[in-house]
Amino acid sequence: MAEQRTRYARPGFFTKHVFNRAVDGLARLGLSMAGSRTQTVVGRTSGEPRSTPVNPLEHEGATYLVAPRGTTQWVRNLRVAGEGELRLGRRSRRFRGEEVADAEKLPILKAYLDKWAWEVGAFFDLPKAPTDEQIRQIASLHPVFRVRYLSG
Repeated sequence: MAEQRTRYARPGFFTKHVFNRAVDGLARLGLSMAGSRTQTVVGRTSGEPRSTPVNPLEHEGATYLVAPRGTTQWVRNLRVAGEGELRLGRRSRRFRGEEVADAEKLPILKAYLDKWAWEVGAFFDLPKAPTDEQIRQIASLHPVFRVRYLSG
């Protein structure tokens, strides 16, 4: 069995205390930055709700959550909880997160980078116009979840 590679690019002070809070505040008001949402998942150790801004991707009729920073806290929490909530303003949707196998990630990661590289491209360690092979090589470092909405 191949060894699973992981990485986690911990957010810096500005991202954690300024940018993420600003995006979350806008989302609470119903304003989205290019489609962003606030994701809430129950913490795997605390049992408390944990929220973070995410950039959902609509691709070929499905919604995906991609972890540009790697195996983040929200990824670890979603793996344990299995479900969470995506919110924009007063609208909230519960979902089940199904992790996507590395072999299936290429078209999702390509679409994600096409849409969000301006914001998160630096976390992928890829050239500006990566080849499919270059994307495949880093796919295991970036968890991807297919969102299955539970209602509404």
